[in-house]
Amino acid sequence: MSVEELSRRIVRDLVSGVSPLDEVERGHQDDILAWIDSGHDLFRMVPPADPPKHLAVYFALFDDELGAVMMVDHKKAAAWLLPGGHVDPYEDPRVTALREAEEELQIAGKFHDLTGDAPLFVSVTETRGAHSHTDVTLWFVLKASQSELFRPDPGEFAAVEWFNLRGTAWDGDRFDPNMARFVRKLVQLASS
Repeated sequence: MSVEELSRRIVRDLVSGVSPLDEVERGHQDDILAWIDSGHDLFRMVPPADPPKHLAVYFALFDDELGAVMMVDHKKAAAWLLPGGHVDPYEDPRVTALREAEEELQIAGKFHDLTGDAPLFVSVTETRGAHSHTDVTLWFVLKASQSELFRPDPGEFAAVEWFNLRGTAWDGDRFDPNMARFVRKLVQLASS
């Protein structure tokens, strides 16, 4: 099996292992699986947007004791987003999540016990700003505490804040369009 075939299988297994929250996420999951099976390139080969549809990850730094997630005020997107980034060619998305935690926040990320190293959520979203493209995103959950020291990349983020899962209005242009649904799924999981 080639490196490309192996990486495609890993991504397919991660995506198909997600139990969709609702019909919207099921539609995204079906779209992603069809895209994987089509043979199209999965990875961004040439920044910023070639091919125009490619893999990305988000990671929710989740402080379950306080019921909050860390968000970054992303300069290019002009929105509060979960940290994350593009999956390098043939990279396992789980490795991407941990690599991005190190690069963007200078932390050694640890997958949360609630989800292990499996993504909790998947989405297909048009990005904002210059060089808009389609991100196929796997959303992971990492264990975190608000007392930890984070060193956010000032080149990418204008600010970093903790948002209470239950006390924040997640809809609107201020966040990723899938954020409210992701939070609903995370709250359901954390409450079970």
